[in-house]
Amino acid sequence: MGTTVSERVNKYRAGLRAAGMRPIQIWVPDTRAEGFAEECRRQSALVAEHDHRDIAMLEFLDQALSDLDEASS
Repeated sequence: MGTTVSERVNKYRAGLRAAGMRPIQIWVPDTRAEGFAEECRRQSALVAEHDHRDIAMLEFLDQALSDLDEASS
């Protein structure tokens, strides 16, 4: 008789642990939740508005891009 699903999962996890990995659990926003898309749009608009007003950041990004262009030449 073959191995059960739980046995295969346990073997897989044991291999990961042997390779120095450890399991963690993370919680993320539920993209299916009502209002999620609207909240994403709201936050994106706030970031975009702030980005246009942050002249120092825009100058920094322009300089960084220029540095990358020079390094790749």
